[in-house]
Amino acid sequence: MAGKSAIEWTEATWNPTTGCDRITSGCDNCYALTLAKRLKAMGNAKYQLDGDPRTSGPGFGVQIHEDALELPRRWTAPKLVFVNSMSDLLHARVPDDFIRRVFDVMTETPGHTYQLLTKRPKRLARLAASLPWPENIWMGVSIEDATQSWRADELREVPAAVRFISAEPLLGPLDGLNLDGIDWVIAGGESGPNYRAVAPVWVEGLCAVCVAAGVAFFFKQWGGRTPKAGGRLLDGKTFDEMPVARPRCSALAAQS
Repeated sequence: MAGKSAIEWTEATWNPTTGCDRITSGCDNCYALTLAKRLKAMGNAKYQLDGDPRTSGPGFGVQIHEDALELPRRWTAPKLVFVNSMSDLLHARVPDDFIRRVFDVMTETPGHTYQLLTKRPKRLARLAASLPWPENIWMGVSIEDATQSWRADELREVPAAVRFISAEPLLGPLDGLNLDGIDWVIAGGESGPNYRAVAPVWVEGLCAVCVAAGVAFFFKQWGGRTPKAGGRLLDGKTFDEMPVARPRCSALAAQS
């Protein structure tokens, strides 16, 4: 349920829950679903391909893993941790109480920095006031094209020390994206046998928006049949900027 990660912008993954459902076009070629199928075929009981008929397509069953909850307490060296690489902590089938327990573990292990990413920011915004927000918790939303830009508005309501956007897979231009209150943008093209190619002008435009707003920009990959197929160079450069946590001003502290 955890381990070293090949994802360029993190160091380790931690999955206190697994499972999700497809809700937008960004989910169409979900890497986690592909990996879950492979793990289930290998006999891993933590992956069930049951999905949710109310959504736009099949997913893999959401499960709570009590045995993984305390894992970060056993890590002695500081880690940059992507939380739920195989799920969405804000999924409707993850109970509020379990979400709070995950946040308690993150709060009580300040030596690690946690990166959470969701496609369900409305639930996040509803719960935010009841959750702790220490500086070691970074909160992000996925925005694959302009139709999902509203997710950034919900994220701005969350008093996280670092707010970030993952534009991966990038499926359209985001030149008009409002980055007020956002500290970091990750962008990347899709990978896999059915990948949808990213247009260079989309990446260049998003990079320009970040530069103009003074927001850290991380370009993960061009994508292709494999994640590394197209490399990472943009205009001959590697963009791997990381965010700096904003000071906890009194207004933010009052919300947390």
